[in-house]
Amino acid sequence: MKNFTTIAEIGGTHIGSLKRAKKLANLAKLSGADVLKTQKRNPKESVKKELWNKPHPNKIFTYGKTYLEHRINLELSIKQHKELKKYCESINIEYSTSVWDITSTKEIINLNPKSIKIPSACNNNDNILNLLLNEYPGKIHISTGMTTLKERNKLYKKLEPHKNRIVIYHCVSGYPVPFEKLYLKEILNLCKIFPNVGYSNHGYGISTEPVALSMGAIWFERHFIDDRMFLHSDSACSLEPHGFSKMVRDLKAVQKALKYKPLKNMDKIELEQRKKLRN
Repeated sequence: MKNFTTIAEIGGTHIGSLKRAKKLANLAKLSGADVLKTQKRNPKESVKKELWNKPHPNKIFTYGKTYLEHRINLELSIKQHKELKKYCESINIEYSTSVWDITSTKEIINLNPKSIKIPSACNNNDNILNLLLNEYPGKIHISTGMTTLKERNKLYKKLEPHKNRIVIYHCVSGYPVPFEKLYLKEILNLCKIFPNVGYSNHGYGISTEPVALSMGAIWFERHFIDDRMFLHSDSACSLEPHGFSKMVRDLKAVQKALKYKPLKNMDKIELEQRKKLRN
């Protein structure tokens, strides 16, 4: 079995603070994450114009008077992303980010991280995907949330010739998603097409990651936060450090257990009991 990779997704929960982003990166590292992932937007490009002057739909989680102002206030500049990447490298955790528009995609390509993510909200954006395929040499991660079956099949057909550099995630886009809506068996379908399959879990708890591992997923992305009481819309579907470290622990345990019994000789642990208990 391939080694798995865990990704702590901090999204915009740094609320535009590089200091807070570094704090979350350090906590993610201490919790066993292999990768820290954030997001990069050019808000005037990625936010629909009809939403610019409207308030955030939930006042509790707003960081601006309008939705556009809210999104601007949650952004790190590309200079800050560069510094965050450098900080991640200094503590030995990989830096990655999702890109939401062409400007952000070009900026992040210039940072040359090992991987760049296309989020579910942009998985139908051919301009972003084509730019990454043509101008970026690293791995392209892409989530399959918010799609119909027809849209997913179209996406798979486009990605199939590039499958060795693609990591495709089963994802249900909700915040949070109840267990009965996680549809884990979709992972089996993805594993028939792609060699690198991930699971981006927006649900509750840590019980389904080991199941996804047993189905063939090897990349595990979870929203990550220092305190689930923090005022951000991602908090409800995020893991705190203790929960994330337990998820990593359970994945490691299940990976060790996913083996067949020896074909020739009985395992020593059973042989000892056989000698003692059989007549």
